[in-house]
Amino acid sequence: MTFTSFQFGVFVAIVFGVYYLPSLRSFQVPLLVLASVFFYGFGQPELLPLLLVAVLGTHLCLALAFDNRTFWMPAGIVFNLGLLAFFKYKFLFVDAAAAHLTGSAPIDFLLRLPLPIGISFFVFHNISLLVDLTREKRTVRLREVFLYIIFFPQLVSGPITRAAQFMPQIVPKRLGDVAFVEAAKWILVGYFFKLYVANNLNEMTSYMDFPLYETLRTQDRWLLVFLYSYQIYADFFGYSAIALGLGLLFGYRLPVNFNLPYISISFSEFWTRWHISLSSWLRTYLYIPLGGNRHGPARTCLNLMIVMTLGGLWHGASLSYALWGMAHGFLLVIERPFLKLLGDRSPAVRVIRMGVVFFCVTMLWIFFKLPNFDHALSYLKGMFMATDAPNPPKLFTNLALLYALPVIIQHAGIGALIEGRLRRWEPYLYGALAALACLEAGPDSTFIYFQF
Repeated sequence: MTFTSFQFGVFVAIVFGVYYLPSLRSFQVPLLVLASVFFYGFGQPELLPLLLVAVLGTHLCLALAFDNRTFWMPAGIVFNLGLLAFFKYKFLFVDAAAAHLTGSAPIDFLLRLPLPIGISFFVFHNISLLVDLTREKRTVRLREVFLYIIFFPQLVSGPITRAAQFMPQIVPKRLGDVAFVEAAKWILVGYFFKLYVANNLNEMTSYMDFPLYETLRTQDRWLLVFLYSYQIYADFFGYSAIALGLGLLFGYRLPVNFNLPYISISFSEFWTRWHISLSSWLRTYLYIPLGGNRHGPARTCLNLMIVMTLGGLWHGASLSYALWGMAHGFLLVIERPFLKLLGDRSPAVRVIRMGVVFFCVTMLWIFFKLPNFDHALSYLKGMFMATDAPNPPKLFTNLALLYALPVIIQHAGIGALIEGRLRRWEPYLYGALAALACLEAGPDSTFIYFQF
């Protein structure tokens, strides 16, 4: 069972209305915790005990780590990574289709539990909590731990907020302090990119899936790869924007997760603009502890490859995800010696570098879209060989451009223009975005944003 957009709107309105009642100000944190538990349980009620185990286990390790950080902080990290590994990667080692997985009924029951929504995100939150708070020697109450880990706007798909950023914000909130205009802008933009751009492009890029891609012409395969590049950005950016807006409504400022990644002129810049909270988490809690760039060029390159490969596997348990991350690591490695030599002062050089980065990133999305490695290779092979599909699907190029255009316009700098010369037209623009999101929403518009 999942929230529809209408149900989710009612849910947010009720929580918001109760949250700011003056008589309940001291209960704001417990109220948000209960709302977040309800939000999570509405989709996967059978996995609420797991969420409870994850939070209580992390809190226990946190409390013990204040006395013995050397042992209990790593123990808490291993506990959380164990949960992630069990649920996300268990079927790399057991056959999901087997009638009896191990022969032991309790173990088989655990193995057949579905993948918990958002486990990758709340495990990373748990690890940040253990590292940041034990470093600062800052104790927190259990309800604050619950709120940080399961705060519903970011619970299932991020952005990943570091404990050091979120915990100081847990103070009583007043209705007069809510940034309503900013929150509304983020929510409107998020729903527009999710419903109008991503959902409509998804109708076309679904032909990239196996076996539908076998009916595509060569030129259509190329078109769909670039459309998927726009779609996945709109999907993730749209969700993150909604989460930011919802966070602001309840007095919490979540980190900006995307900053026009497709205008990057290097792969290292791309990863400072794409899924910023994940990149920052990997840098802080993995790359730097591995040694970062402090032990010479060879070790730096190895660290980059390790971090990006693990970042790929974090998205899913398949060879394609691992190779996607590994390929990005390889690109980061090979560009490092040339960054200072290439320069970026000439507009022509910047445009060329931007095009190269965008092309490489787009081509690698094939492995993200098709987690089955054989399917990804087959799709890629068909892009460079003439295909003779007898009845290829008709892709409407004009519609494709229409749905991709918002991403292109956004990356062309329309935001800066609106904040400057066209500021007086801003209300009309946001009104148009709301109208398009409602009137031209894609076919999945009845489902709330956390489903993708």
